[in-house]
Amino acid sequence: MPTDPVGRFLAVLEPHRREAVAGMPRGEQERLAAAWEEELGSGDELDTLDELSPPAAEAEAARRVMDREG
Repeated sequence: MPTDPVGRFLAVLEPHRREAVAGMPRGEQERLAAAWEEELGSGDELDTLDELSPPAAEAEAARRVMDREG
């Protein structure tokens, strides 16, 4: 499992979104990864999901970030 934020973010994305983000400039990838980490830390309902399934919480946070991006 990757340890850097961008690698971790890419790992939890759906395959079609992973390809799109992987093709972006590094700065944009870092911005999205930071938004993902912020979403993980601020989502109250994600706290409950994180207790049950950390991978599911990470995937849900990634989905939310990408949905906001359009």
